[in-house]
Amino acid sequence: MTEPDDIRPAATADVPAVKAVTDAAYHPYIERIGVVPVPMEADHAGEVAAGRVYVTGDPVVGVLVLVPHEDHLFLDSIAVHPEAAGQGVGRRLLAFVDARARALGLPEVRLYTNAMMWENQAIYPRYGYEMVERRVDGPYDRLHYRKRL
Repeated sequence: MTEPDDIRPAATADVPAVKAVTDAAYHPYIERIGVVPVPMEADHAGEVAAGRVYVTGDPVVGVLVLVPHEDHLFLDSIAVHPEAAGQGVGRRLLAFVDARARALGLPEVRLYTNAMMWENQAIYPRYGYEMVERRVDGPYDRLHYRKRL
């Protein structure tokens, strides 16, 4: 797979790749958390049509789903294809999230991750995120993070 060098809004033609990358990134967590992660069940076509999805790579190896709110940018999903792990894709995607929030005039980025996805608990603080609460939403035990810009 090629190393991505740009991040762009996803197009309708990217929907299969968005699903494939999301599924590849989140599939390993199904057994650990005992349920299918929410991003795997998302309406990818609808999210792309709404302008919420950004991709990187040719072929696509990284996916972001961003939802602007009045006072923050919500990072709904970030996915890197396992074959692209260790190439800096995640770092570039997270830098894009910050830049996008700033471009929208939003002072904060928020996200949550499943408590059983312990790798993320090590990653997000390294990029300036602080955990603000732990909350159970149905079958999901979530850690909520924020990053003030």
